[in-house]
Amino acid sequence: MNNSQIADIFSLLAKLMDIHGENSFKSKSYANVAFQLDKVTGNLAEMDFAQIAGLKGIGDSAAKKIAEILATGELKALTEIIDKTPPGVIEMLNIKGLGPKKIQTVWKEMEIENIGELLYACNENRLTLYKGFGEKTQNNVRETIEYYLGNQGSFLYAQLELVAQQLLQQMSTIIAPCKIFSVGAMAMHDDTIDVMEYVSDATAQMLVETLSEHGLHPTEDERNIVSFKLETGVNIKIVCVENSILMQTAFEKRCSADFLQTFQSKYNLPSINKFESEQHYFESLNISFLPPHLRIDEVGLQLAETNTVSSIIQTADIKGIIHSHSNWSDGGFSLEQMADAAIMKGYEYLVISDHSKTAFYANGLYEERVQAQHAQIDELNEKLAPFKIFKSIESDILNDGSLDYSSNILSTFDLVIASVHSNLKMTEEKAMQRVLKAIENPYTTILGHMTGRLLLSRKGYPLDHKKIIDACVANQVVIELNAHPRRLDMDWRWIRYAIEKGVLISIDPDAHSLSGFDDVRYGVIAAQKGLLIPTKNLSSFSLPAFEQFIADRKKLKGI
Repeated sequence: MNNSQIADIFSLLAKLMDIHGENSFKSKSYANVAFQLDKVTGNLAEMDFAQIAGLKGIGDSAAKKIAEILATGELKALTEIIDKTPPGVIEMLNIKGLGPKKIQTVWKEMEIENIGELLYACNENRLTLYKGFGEKTQNNVRETIEYYLGNQGSFLYAQLELVAQQLLQQMSTIIAPCKIFSVGAMAMHDDTIDVMEYVSDATAQMLVETLSEHGLHPTEDERNIVSFKLETGVNIKIVCVENSILMQTAFEKRCSADFLQTFQSKYNLPSINKFESEQHYFESLNISFLPPHLRIDEVGLQLAETNTVSSIIQTADIKGIIHSHSNWSDGGFSLEQMADAAIMKGYEYLVISDHSKTAFYANGLYEERVQAQHAQIDELNEKLAPFKIFKSIESDILNDGSLDYSSNILSTFDLVIASVHSNLKMTEEKAMQRVLKAIENPYTTILGHMTGRLLLSRKGYPLDHKKIIDACVANQVVIELNAHPRRLDMDWRWIRYAIEKGVLISIDPDAHSLSGFDDVRYGVIAAQKGLLIPTKNLSSFSLPAFEQFIADRKKLKGI
């Protein structure tokens, strides 16, 4: 082990001690040891104990630890503190602008344990609520995390959508008259993307030469695959094939294996090469065009064959914004600004569901603030009619499954979104007990982000989805499809079961800003994969129908 590696061990020990709030004198002394070791010219491994202890700023205590490192390859004190530190907290040290003290605040006060959760908190404007985190710092942290995560190689679909369109357009122009098509995970609108894949009838040599002239620096392997990485860290793969099988190859790479097997058993797939586009191919088979993200299984094919593809929900079917946050809690804009933006976008209503009092990290509303907000909503509704703002709250589901307001307060809301935000590390038994009790609460109208997952960051707590869905049926509780691209929770794969059982879904943006309304689109894309139709989606209800839904449910529940 060389001097630099030994210095790094002391530096990490010092930082972790500061994160844990341990003896500051010791942590500073270890940081100084690291600083001094970086200046040592001789090889520590070739020195005896006396020589090491005699080095400037070292001494006997640090020398013993250096001897331990040289003898064993590790430092027990560091191993022990690492064992009691979440890996994601240690990883935060890679984020420029986050020193140990700030990381301590993030972990201990905000209860955030990894970089993905921290990015989500930045997007929800939460960092500015804490000492030492102004808006400038929050923006810098956000930008640094996005750059850092980009270099890890995986991205959200929403992050790459525009990039993919621009790159396809650029490459199509560059290699014309050769053709190139987007395929794979990007074309099928997967939640997360590891590589943006394309197929082309250009030769690999031509692609390497032509794209290199435009600064893309591709490489070719023996399988006629051209690869390169964008400056943002996105991996690109282009599969080169003969023109005679280009359309067939593109089609196959835009279908799941299950769908393709079913399709090939019914239709003569190679004939697609006779057509200029997939749309023309579907028309020749007398079935509706089925976009790639619906080519999942036999049910998707049935939609095409019965010409019912158009029945699947579209973004235009969303009539109101359910689940949004204002600057009463951790949103970035006032109630009126949020309402005005919703009106401008053509929505009929807005459900304001700021955080409840337990969410102290998000400036959650205590009872007196709830009453004050309701008074402001009443004033705005008079001013903005016929547009309507509904009184809601995102009430924390506590450890025992109860909500964090009394029935007297809960009864003042038009609807309640119940969500788990804390103590996410649960067994399935504990998670089920907690969530089921919340579902059984008569005031719970919508179950928010069912598993608490954050894509590419946090799996979410384990649940028996069928039992949760069945409980929502029994208790007339709507299940949210949280449309934030980092959540998309509930997972679209459970939508069909929910619909079969009679559960309403609600595509909600969880908007903390005006631009957050646009996330509805990503929720719709996910819902389309689950074959959701507008009549089964609460946020597709017109204003009169939504008001009637609320009135009927309150009457049914006796609240």
